[in-house]
Amino acid sequence: MAGLRAIFEEKIVFNRVLGLHIAQLRPERVVGRIAMRPELVGHYSHNRLHGGVISAGLDAMGGLAVMAAIGARHMDEAPLQRLHRFGKLGTIDLRIDYLRPAIGEAFELRAEVLRLGSRVASTRMEFLGGDGRLLATGAAAYIIA
Repeated sequence: MAGLRAIFEEKIVFNRVLGLHIAQLRPERVVGRIAMRPELVGHYSHNRLHGGVISAGLDAMGGLAVMAAIGARHMDEAPLQRLHRFGKLGTIDLRIDYLRPAIGEAFELRAEVLRLGSRVASTRMEFLGGDGRLLATGAAAYIIA
């Protein structure tokens, strides 16, 4: 899990740009956080988070959920061999539903794998405000082989 965290938070530079950090990393569910910053504002007069940040964050968390599930499925392999499996991971399809404006100081992102097949994984994601209010939902499919 430490290797997965390092890849996600440090080696994927765009996640650093978003300020995306892992709060919880389990095979069945991952949770991340993004703190609001001026660089992420999409609507200046309302200080609202840009929709692209929401979309990119949910896509990243869906991918992380798939990585955690793959890692758990292959616990019999050496850590480096499991990390190598993530090299082919890519988004096939992504759907985001924006439910409410994302205004606040911090946001929570959650993702879980609905199905982990041999070639494709399906996920469901949520984007919440600091008060726990659901702001956006997502669903995605990822190629894994």
